[in-house]
Amino acid sequence: MTTKVSSSKTMVEQRRSNRSRHTKFHVFTTVCLIAIIFTYMFNTNTFVSNISFNFTPNTTIPFLSVNLLDNQTFIVNQLKSTSTLHNPVLIVKEVIVQKSVSEDDQNPLVPPINLTKKQRISWFKNKLPEFDMLNSNQEFEIRAKEFFQDCKVRFFMTWISSPLRVFGKREFLAVDALFKSNPESCLMILSNVMDSDFGFQTLKPIIDRGFRVQALTPDLNFLFKNTPAKSWFDHIKNGNRDPGEIPLAQNLSNLIRLVVLYKFGGVYLDTDFIPLKDFSGLRNSIGAQSVNSLGNWTRLNNAVLIFDKNHPLLYKFIEEFALTFNGNRWGFNGPYLVSRVVERETTELESNFTVLPPLAFYPVDWTRIGGLFLRPVNQAHRKWAETKAAQIKESSYGIHLWNKQSRRFRIEEESIMARLISEHCVICKFFKKSQRLSHNSFSIS
Repeated sequence: MTTKVSSSKTMVEQRRSNRSRHTKFHVFTTVCLIAIIFTYMFNTNTFVSNISFNFTPNTTIPFLSVNLLDNQTFIVNQLKSTSTLHNPVLIVKEVIVQKSVSEDDQNPLVPPINLTKKQRISWFKNKLPEFDMLNSNQEFEIRAKEFFQDCKVRFFMTWISSPLRVFGKREFLAVDALFKSNPESCLMILSNVMDSDFGFQTLKPIIDRGFRVQALTPDLNFLFKNTPAKSWFDHIKNGNRDPGEIPLAQNLSNLIRLVVLYKFGGVYLDTDFIPLKDFSGLRNSIGAQSVNSLGNWTRLNNAVLIFDKNHPLLYKFIEEFALTFNGNRWGFNGPYLVSRVVERETTELESNFTVLPPLAFYPVDWTRIGGLFLRPVNQAHRKWAETKAAQIKESSYGIHLWNKQSRRFRIEEESIMARLISEHCVICKFFKKSQRLSHNSFSIS
């Protein structure tokens, strides 16, 4: 009997020992697996947003090499091929996979869908405190006047967005090309996001080469003062006007470009416009996007605007924006606005401004812009690409890339874009190698 009990105890102890070893093995295996996964993620620098970077004081923050809008998920691949980054410390705040991200989703003031007008106004009024750019910036006027001293041409761009929308490669290329063709000019980027340490570090490669570029949060109270924009702005802030379904940032950009030219005079450029020539010879001009068979313009565009300070047509544009604002129709407060005002006022103002042909700023229509990014596939295609590139260089002040259509395309080697960029950039740091497109269904004439 004693032998049986002893034997039973021994078997129980063995089972416990086996379970203990088995449990320890599972724990060890799990820990190893987690360590392997983390090591892989760190070495490949692939994290899913949200990720922040901490740096030592002497560290230069790298220019973001990934356009977050180009992906179905927010994937940040920050550390690869970055020679200026030293001793980075990654802090993973949160791991979020978003399967579908649109441009509108990234702006905090994009209202939920299917709201009534009354509901949208109420929602918008409650969200306004989150949009810090609506606050007054008392330093704007002084800093702007100081910055623009001794500039050959005053250039402006706008970048009104949430922090998630990154000032990416296309935008940097526009700045880069601007100073290749207009080296003695100044560029102010009106932006609530770029007026920051991040923005400064992004623009630092240009600044370090002696070019004058500055990001500055606009003071909307100052810019809108004594213009029709003031009443529109007050109604929007007080919740007395429907902001519409279109992101407010987009419509603010349409208005800000008008008032800043009215207050200062100069040249406004979209951030997807690649300058190719000196703009100092242009005055009071707007570009036609399309013409009819007789050569008469059928639509203008506001991606490039060149006007003197206090120009009466700018005032007409601002007035039209305030009186007819519609936040539910894309383009109504932008390209369509300048088109209908010029058509209506053309007799009165004909001698005071010029409508330039499409070749000046829009040598390729938005429906065919993809063709500029393609590598020639045969000798005939190569000859055509050379001819088209020569035509653009000869007759165009720049080229609008229509980012909504072309932002997902890479610049292929020997393409028209590659040819233009190789001759019209200062730094050219992002276009040494290109990625082939997966299709070639685009053409341009």
